[in-house]
Amino acid sequence: MKPKFYITHLYPNEMSIYGDMGNIIAIKHILNELGIDPVYQPVNIGEKLPAVTDWYFIGGGQDKEQLIIYEDLLEKKDRIITDVRKGVGLLAICGGYQLLGEKFLTGNSEMVTGIGLFDVETVAPSSDVKTRCVGNLVESCVIPGLSDVNLVGFENHSGQTRFTNQKKCLPLGRVVSGYGNNLDAVYEGCVYKNAVGTYLHGSCLPKNPQLNLWFIRNQLDRKGIKYDLSKLNYSVEEKLNKQLVQKFS
Repeated sequence: MKPKFYITHLYPNEMSIYGDMGNIIAIKHILNELGIDPVYQPVNIGEKLPAVTDWYFIGGGQDKEQLIIYEDLLEKKDRIITDVRKGVGLLAICGGYQLLGEKFLTGNSEMVTGIGLFDVETVAPSSDVKTRCVGNLVESCVIPGLSDVNLVGFENHSGQTRFTNQKKCLPLGRVVSGYGNNLDAVYEGCVYKNAVGTYLHGSCLPKNPQLNLWFIRNQLDRKGIKYDLSKLNYSVEEKLNKQLVQKFS
């Protein structure tokens, strides 16, 4: 019987723009290649979290979608934080990243309370498109074990994200080209244990295969599942990553 890997996708209807569903497709593909059965568990507003999760995912969304889901997300806060503290993986993209911080103030001055998993807060200076961080983003990953990896994606966010306490959380990467967490940022993203928040759209994991493998390895090791990465042929994805990094740096 195949070992199982439980994927919990939070708010797929509201929070999935710029091809964010590609992250689910990418991680499921690799799990299948390794002979592991991915169990996909979508969770919508008003629905309970499943009994078992190995990896949470929440994609990006507009301000209006964040305002729709954040109260429901707060009801799930304790369970998500407890799971992450135990080592469960998580990827949050853009709007999802902002909601997992402490707070988000929209460009229309509407306050959205985050769940406080990440020690960051986000403020949008206005609703003017001129204040947005838009374009291709390249960064040098600073996660231990991935320090020689370059990450690439597309960012489009009005919110300016800043760390409130870097004793618990660390950045995902040092910006090579693009904006990052804010208009004057040196760093992009946030990492706490096996949880990552980032502005990398487009989709993130297909463009960054080593980050995809990092999530998978962490959880298989945590669950004591044996795996053989030599089965994988990642040459196409790695070639694409290098081409995009070179093009946009």
